[in-house]
Amino acid sequence: MKRWTVLVISLALAAGGGPTSVLAQRGQGQRPAPPEVVRPADQRVPAPYSYEMVRPIAMADNVWMSELTILEMRDLVGSYGYTTALVLNGTMEANGPYLTTGKHNHVLRVTGDAIARTLGNTLVAPIVVLDSGDPAGTDTPGRLVLSEETLRAVLRDMATSLKAQGFHEIFFLGDSGSNQRTLQAVATELSQAWAGEDVLVAHVPEYYNYGDVLAYQNEVLGKVELNKDLDGYHDDYYISSLIMNDSPEHVRLPQRQKVNLDHINSLHIDLEEGLEIGRKLAQFRADVTVEAIRKYREMGYPLAGG
Repeated sequence: MKRWTVLVISLALAAGGGPTSVLAQRGQGQRPAPPEVVRPADQRVPAPYSYEMVRPIAMADNVWMSELTILEMRDLVGSYGYTTALVLNGTMEANGPYLTTGKHNHVLRVTGDAIARTLGNTLVAPIVVLDSGDPAGTDTPGRLVLSEETLRAVLRDMATSLKAQGFHEIFFLGDSGSNQRTLQAVATELSQAWAGEDVLVAHVPEYYNYGDVLAYQNEVLGKVELNKDLDGYHDDYYISSLIMNDSPEHVRLPQRQKVNLDHINSLHIDLEEGLEIGRKLAQFRADVTVEAIRKYREMGYPLAGG
């Protein structure tokens, strides 16, 4: 630094009393002191949780456990009877040039919400986003899997945690054909292990009903997709419309519109129409799933879990 530069800075500091005065001379001034935060003398930061703690805010309108506070979870389960839990299993897989690898997980975000609200007094656990496979043999970009043993352990531990927190019904739902067998095996294992403990555990295969979804889309909603494999992708209109209700970005609709590729299997994808059809398909799947769950409640184990 040159001597004259050091001299100017030294004079400025001496005249103004320090660096703050230099900033003030440039028009920025000093920031006001923040208000003092006064906490109760007996309250730590963060405050310790206890069952006696009063919830200080209104309950959120949300069925996803990971989006609820500990006090909301406590009150929903303990005071309001939300003792049914959904454990959802998706995948990360190859789905063509438009859909994200988490296709089934995006579908579960939409259908899981609809099922929980239609069934009532139901909360949804965080989605298990991976299915089973050989981790060493997955060379497809974005294809991630867990070993069969690991996936079973994850599902088992999640259900055990839910049981420990007061849930009396735990239902496994899978959005891919690849996870149906695993979900059934875990549900059966836990049903046998917890026999006599007033906990219903069941896999609900009726949820995985894409053949019926296509028929409903064609015959009831009038969006006819004669050949869902026409484009040769692991993609179709009903999947795209469901996913769009999570986000149109997950089917890359804005990008496709810019290059006139906003169609699948010869069907044009319009944003508003697609969202509406997706909502109706989600409710269709919710109604089918809820009907099955109600039957399982009547039958109980072993029919429900076996």
